[in-house]
Amino acid sequence: MKSICAVEGVFAAGLKDGKFGLALIRAGGTAAGVFTSNLVRAAPVELMMERLQRGALEAIVVNSGCANAYTGERGYRDAVEMSAIAASSLGLEPEAVGVASTGVIGRYLDLPLIRMQCGRASPLLARSAEAEEAAARAIMTTDTFPKHALLKTESFTVGGIAKGSGMIAPNMGTMLAFIYTDAEVEAPVLREILRQAARRSFNRVVVDGDTSTNDAAFCTATGAAGKVNRDDLAKGIEAVCRDLAIQIARDGEGATKLLMVTVRGAPDEEGAAAVARTIVASPLVKTAVYGEDPNWGRVVAAAGRAGVEFDPYAVSLRVGDVTLVRRGEIVAEPAAAKAAMHGDTVTFDLDLAVGDGQATVWGCDLTERYVEINGKYTT
Repeated sequence: MKSICAVEGVFAAGLKDGKFGLALIRAGGTAAGVFTSNLVRAAPVELMMERLQRGALEAIVVNSGCANAYTGERGYRDAVEMSAIAASSLGLEPEAVGVASTGVIGRYLDLPLIRMQCGRASPLLARSAEAEEAAARAIMTTDTFPKHALLKTESFTVGGIAKGSGMIAPNMGTMLAFIYTDAEVEAPVLREILRQAARRSFNRVVVDGDTSTNDAAFCTATGAAGKVNRDDLAKGIEAVCRDLAIQIARDGEGATKLLMVTVRGAPDEEGAAAVARTIVASPLVKTAVYGEDPNWGRVVAAAGRAGVEFDPYAVSLRVGDVTLVRRGEIVAEPAAAKAAMHGDTVTFDLDLAVGDGQATVWGCDLTERYVEINGKYTT
């Protein structure tokens, strides 16, 4: 099994009618969620921020093709009805069912379609790689591949699926993630673990600098494996979130390269993350990566506007294994630097020489294809 269905107690199903997909995931246990920081929050986000205060879920229903965002009171009622439709098909109480949506903003849900899809999907629920793959594909929009991650230890398992390709920026992006573990853990502890994991993974992905209305990551713990070491579980959930985050970055809309920037020697971890995010978000850096142009001055310039204090003439910078700047001295060899930018992954390592803070942020290059995809997104 690929990921979530490898976790004891998790069943999945999914289907797609054109661009309108629906996934069902059934797994009861304690639950937590993290959500977009956008002021314009989609109806399912508003609903789940309320419902997850109870700290438990029995199932989640996800639709793609319509974000149910900027839809006002009707959108909120539709989100409630969507959970009730799924609950009815699963024999559960509506309050026990989570909802998530992704797609075009400013359009209302097609509830008759969702009712029909729930009726078709619920008998397909299974613990199998095929069922999980169907669910992962059902939630895709502009993604080019489904995203799975799995970590197994001697004492517990963590699995996750996600979607995300564009409208991706820190504070989460146009992404949905559904993470499951068989560990037994109280809801407040799970909430703390998920927030930390998201901060070091999903919140460190930049594709295009936009922040979505619908971002959500859910984590449900079935408890089938019993109690486990908290720190080990936190590391496991963070590892799965990081795996999914990197897949999202690699699948950025129109992307041809994964961009990975590590900043070390910062005053603290958050300072390192702020510098790395600024570099990854820079259109000038991203286009240089696309063109395999070793214009590394753009990296240093972006770092300088991140709001973190450092001495520009004390930094060291590498692309791949090629040193460009050593403690403020330019040692770049253009041909070697260009060669280091070949392939489907480009890595920059920047040492600010200030402190011990370190962080890695992931993104992608910026191509003509990104404009093509988003210039005609609704038409």
